[in-house]
Amino acid sequence: MDISVIIPTFNEGPNVAELLRRIAASAGEHMLEVIFVDDSNDDTPEIITAAAATASFPVRVIHRELAAGGLGGAVLEGVNAARYRWCLVMDGDLQHPPEKIDALAERASVGDVDVVVASRYADGGTSHGLATRLRTAVSRLTTLVTRAMFPRKLHDCTDPMTGYFLLDREAVDFTTLRPRGFKILLEILARRQLRIAEVSFDFAPRHAGDSKASFAQGVRFLAQLTMLRFGRMSAFALVGGFGALLNLAIMWALIQLTAPYIWAAVFASEITIITNFLMLEFLVFRDLRSSSGLMRHRFLKSFTFNNLEALIRIPLIYVLVEAAHIPSVLAAAVTLVVAFIVRFVFHALVVYAPKAAPIYADEIPIEYRISEDSASAQPTAPRLEG
Repeated sequence: MDISVIIPTFNEGPNVAELLRRIAASAGEHMLEVIFVDDSNDDTPEIITAAAATASFPVRVIHRELAAGGLGGAVLEGVNAARYRWCLVMDGDLQHPPEKIDALAERASVGDVDVVVASRYADGGTSHGLATRLRTAVSRLTTLVTRAMFPRKLHDCTDPMTGYFLLDREAVDFTTLRPRGFKILLEILARRQLRIAEVSFDFAPRHAGDSKASFAQGVRFLAQLTMLRFGRMSAFALVGGFGALLNLAIMWALIQLTAPYIWAAVFASEITIITNFLMLEFLVFRDLRSSSGLMRHRFLKSFTFNNLEALIRIPLIYVLVEAAHIPSVLAAAVTLVVAFIVRFVFHALVVYAPKAAPIYADEIPIEYRISEDSASAQPTAPRLEG
């Protein structure tokens, strides 16, 4: 089997030489190429170039100046640049053992599947590399929740959030993918019913460097999961719900401190307008930022609109309290529900409206370095759809 090995990297220089050595030792009879898609801000691209010079198979590095789509976007760029039909995705930190490449390929060669998943949770697999019991528990819980949200499409997959899998790219419609974070396999499996097989593996501790896992990535995953299952409006509702609770909590606290309820509502609104914008910017509309102008312009539009909306909503609170005798916090909650639809429409159609044609990967500065004769190994400039 001919396989393109795609490795997204961010400051993984200390792992490169050992990773390529172990890939070479595990290749068996398979024809391989390795494509590093690198978002590093250190010397990782230079380290890859040096290691490629002595590799026994073609090695390329695509260094992205603009890391569109995060790790998921990096994987798609690698798939678009790959020569071969079968693409193997793995991390660059050696937590995904290259020794499993042959087993993944052998299972795919049977011909009855579209993707072979290397699973930590299939029989025989382990997740020791997660290091702590808390991370292991969180991983298992999020896996269960994800499978529950896509019971049919993930029926045969015990580890839809793994970053280690072998994919038949002819089975995937890449124009439907909207990479927003690091769980690209989930994005692929949730969009279309695919035939899945699994090979268990031991998730190893990192060979070198620091883990990229963070609280922010966890929040982005929740936003990704919500948007995959329910669409952008539901992710907007998730943010709006948080903002509404924050608004009401601030208003209640200020009233308890004897502030007049109108002034409490005004202050709470200003705080949540700013908080909600930041959450929309980095979670719900993250994939639209590059095509919708400058962040400060988006903020000005959002801030202005929400304050105009507040000029209508807060007097309405006054009417509901004074005329209808509704408790002030309840009146504020009613107006926030009404405002939700209007806010979503405005942000989707105005704040994040494209200002220019979509930016594709072949319009982003990309540097290709090839370890073989460049005349026989020129990649096609990748085009990142969506």
